[in-house]
Amino acid sequence: MRHGATIRFNPDSRPPSQFALPYRRDIDGLRAIAVLAVVAFHAGLGGVQGGFVGVDVFFVISGYLITSLIAGEMEEGDFSLARFYERRIRRIFPALFALLAACTALALLLLAPEDMLDFGRSLGATALFSSNFYFSVTDYFDAPLDTYPLLHTWSLAVEEQFYIAFPLILMLAFRFGGKRWVGLIAALFLLSLAASIWATTVDAVAAFYLTPTRAWELMLGALLAAGVFPKVKTPLLREVVKKKCLQYSIASAFRGAFSASIPINGFAIKSGVSSMPTKRSYIATTII
Repeated sequence: MRHGATIRFNPDSRPPSQFALPYRRDIDGLRAIAVLAVVAFHAGLGGVQGGFVGVDVFFVISGYLITSLIAGEMEEGDFSLARFYERRIRRIFPALFALLAACTALALLLLAPEDMLDFGRSLGATALFSSNFYFSVTDYFDAPLDTYPLLHTWSLAVEEQFYIAFPLILMLAFRFGGKRWVGLIAALFLLSLAASIWATTVDAVAAFYLTPTRAWELMLGALLAAGVFPKVKTPLLREVVKKKCLQYSIASAFRGAFSASIPINGFAIKSGVSSMPTKRSYIATTII
């Protein structure tokens, strides 16, 4: 058994995987919009009041792509947990530790001793992919950003926690539930969404940072990858829906009052009506 823990399902008895994921230029474009929105928000550019919702879009994209990758390899009978983690490490670690080194050098030059102590704590939390827990005691919108140079790493921590746990959940679901794994994802989506709604009324800051209350966005992407939404057959309607949802995603960055559900559904619908791996088209009709 190569590459560590590998899960196999007799691939000779199965058709080619429906999760094979070709390169998607539209997804890269949405990634760029999401990143630019967050950067503009933190830079204080006028008018970008809702740029923080770029994180929400990015979570849905991650759920979609990672689920497509894992489920595709599992259906082909060649998923390796060690290989998956190796790919994540190669993709994330070089840029992350270069960032940490640069921030540390600047912190030594610019921060006051008491701020340096806080920076050291956040540095350790970031290196352990737990900075979202550390920063959950701060206020994302009111924190002095010049003294929290690693504040933006909270979203990376959420994604890394997802990368660690989600493959294990899918492995167990595939092994013991077969095709019923989609039902498990739907249940996780609903539980996390309910927790997010409840926690927002109790502790909005914790609800903003913590993975259990953010997982519903990742699970929405997973459900998109599973192709659970009804399809749009008319090419003209597909193009209209894609363009309108892209407009909503961009507009939300300029209107802080917009719910995060607008850009999330914007990606969900746009992704659903674009060319899917199965050459079928879907549209998300749920309103979050």
